[in-house]
Parts: sequence; C-alpha cells; structure tokens
Amino acid sequence: MTSPVRALHLAQLNVATLLHPFDDPRITPFVELLDPVNTAADGAPGFVWRLVEEGAPDATGLRPAGEDVIVNLSVWESQDALWDFAYRSGHLEVMRRRRDWFARHVEAHLVLWWVPAGHLPTVGEALSRLAELRANGPSPRAFTFAASYTADEAASHL
Repeated sequence: MTSPVRALHLAQLNVATLLHPFDDPRITPFVELLDPVNTAADGAPGFVWRLVEEGAPDATGLRPAGEDVIVNLSVWESQDALWDFAYRSGHLEVMRRRRDWFARHVEAHLVLWWVPAGHLPTVGEALSRLAELRANGPSPRAFTFAASYTADEAASHL
C-alpha cells in the first residue's frame, strides 16, 4: 500500500534592510507601492496567504529580524505562481528599484520551502529556514529560485 500524496504549497520569506527609516521621505515611493503590490499579490493566480500585522494592511511594522529589516512572508500554490507574480507582474517595478530603498545583501535574503497545504508558517519558522539556508546552502528544506527543489523532492524532508 502506498502512502497518500500530501498536497504541498510553497512558502517564501524575503528580508530587506532599509537604507533609511521607514518614515523617511526617501522610502515614500516604496511605501506608496505597498498597497497596489499587495492587492495584486492577493489576487494573483496561485496566491494562498501573506503575513500581515494585526490591524495593518501589511507586515512592514513587524521587525523580527532587526529594527531596520522588513520581512515579507507568503505562501503560494506553486513555485511557478510565485515566480510569475515576482517577475512577471507589477511587482517587478519594486524589484527594479530595490536599491533605492534597501541595502545590498551579502548573504541570502530569500528562502523558499515546501509546507503542507493549509499550514501557515510562523515568522520564527521562516527565519529558521533562512538561517538554515545561510548556514548550509540550498537543500530540500531551504532553497532559492536558482537552486530549487520540487515538492516531491522535499516531501520526505518536511
């Protein structure tokens, strides 16, 4: 008898270190893009969930990785769905302008991992996966777009 196949979704965390305080006018163009980009994400094919601070429209007020670091944590039905949103939508404008607002990261700032469908990762879990990627490089438990693993490859590592 074979084990039933569990549906898996892709979780992602990315962190960005602000060049200036969040209320600095030099960050205003980024802040102005938050609502339209988050609205687009919420309606994107394959989108499942994103972290938001209680009572806020986004997670920019949460600072679990440092006072000058903002976090973005979300879950997607597939890697293709996340890729399409990140690189084939209005989100790409934010990516193109990120050096205006955020410091260049020397170590990994994005981590991907598979989660059982219905599981919403915690910030602690996400930061742990990022630390794992930074310490050990890509693996089925923590990877990147450039060095990725399929849900099937990761299933035994959940």
